Amino acid sequence: MDTTSFTKKSLGIDTAEPALTPPTGKTAALPKKPKMGGGKSKKRDIPEGLWTKCPKCSTMVFDKELDENLKVCPKCGHHFPIGSRERIHSLVETCTFEEMDAKMTSADALSFTGVATYKSKLEAHQKRTSLQDAVVTGLCRIGDHRAALGVMDFSFLGGSMGAVVGEKLTRLIERATEKGLPVIIISSSGGARMYEGMFSLMQMAKTSAALAYHAQQRLPYISVLTHPTTAGVMASYASLGDLILAEPGAMIGFAGPRVIKDTTQSELPPGFQTAEFLLDHGLIDAIVGRREMKERLMEYLTFLTVRKKAAVAAASA
Repeated sequence: MDTTSFTKKSLGIDTAEPALTPPTGKTAALPKKPKMGGGKSKKRDIPEGLWTKCPKCSTMVFDKELDENLKVCPKCGHHFPIGSRERIHSLVETCTFEEMDAKMTSADALSFTGVATYKSKLEAHQKRTSLQDAVVTGLCRIGDHRAALGVMDFSFLGGSMGAVVGEKLTRLIERATEKGLPVIIISSSGGARMYEGMFSLMQMAKTSAALAYHAQQRLPYISVLTHPTTAGVMASYASLGDLILAEPGAMIGFAGPRVIKDTTQSELPPGFQTAEFLLDHGLIDAIVGRREMKERLMEYLTFLTVRKKAAVAAASA
């Protein structure tokens, strides 16, 4: 049987089947997507050390304005930490502060060692703060009143009370008793200094005894509590004032809230261990802002010394 053959007609146009792989040789480069903004960032570089963010209201405060306002936020009144020298400058009359025991330094009686030695910690903090220890003491004039003033500095080992802090405050109180002057101590401390063991705990009794002799002479003692004032300092001279003042929002107490909560197994009330809470419950006498502190101290000193001055005037007449 014959088979019929079919022939494919050509239309004259040979269409090439599209290739699945690119042809070899040079390939055309795809155009790049243009960058937006011309490649220049509009973000401005703000130099460090010009602005400080308030931790309470998140306001950015110009550092110069903050310094002029005694480190108090102008918007919400938050009190930033302040050094002992700055605080003294804000309270006393110009060139009237006579510092006592300025070169007294701590000794490493226990040869304490750990991650770092006690001696190395002291040297590091002395270099960083330009202080010899955690308190500055001296005689001064506040308004028309001569007074003995001690100011603690939390930046030096957390304002901890060691033998030097206790000795300097005791000498200050004894000098005030001898000269018939009122005592003002501004506290800011995490408590007794662990590096000195029982030597630091002995300072609680020593300072309290000196204040007892001071009170026997009917001389006033004003205690000012700042953030934070806790543990051994609060358990001794900080809570013995004839008047006890505190800065707004200061944390004041013996043990930390977590320790108390775990010990008592009970929920603590809102605002526990704040100056406002303690004022409501009668532990402190008044809350005074840093900017008003000098004027208020002058008023309190006038009130507390009026009878003493009258007695002196009557005896000399």
